[in-house]
Amino acid sequence: MQLEVRKYRGTDHDAVVALWRRVFADAPRRNDPVRDIQRKLDHQPELFLVAREPDELVGTAMAGYDGHRGWLHLVAVAPHARKRGIGRALLARAEQLLADLGCPKLNIQVRASAAEPVAFYERLGYRIEERISMGKELAPNRET
Repeated sequence: MQLEVRKYRGTDHDAVVALWRRVFADAPRRNDPVRDIQRKLDHQPELFLVAREPDELVGTAMAGYDGHRGWLHLVAVAPHARKRGIGRALLARAEQLLADLGCPKLNIQVRASAAEPVAFYERLGYRIEERISMGKELAPNRET
């Protein structure tokens, strides 16, 4: 099948929401797909990628760059479409976009219990780094 990796379009909305709800079914409540899409459209929307086959959206990747480090978020491939190079194509495009911005290093956080994604990223040259990931829930001062 012909695969197209391109910037997110508004017409992709429902398919992205459905994909994320399927792939990230155990995500915390704060990770609402509709809100996450809007937040990304408000900040570096050109780094929001989708992978489409002719009749179906099969993958996503959100990248971000703060001038110091690049990040990948919500890298998702539909379960039935895995092992066909879709994730690799999404990451290659995201990495190129970030490199074009001058990004020197790219990070991704993966749940420690997610062995399959860790192995995938390792095959693509990512390495586990000795870090402690810390987070803090914030109460947004505006509804987005």
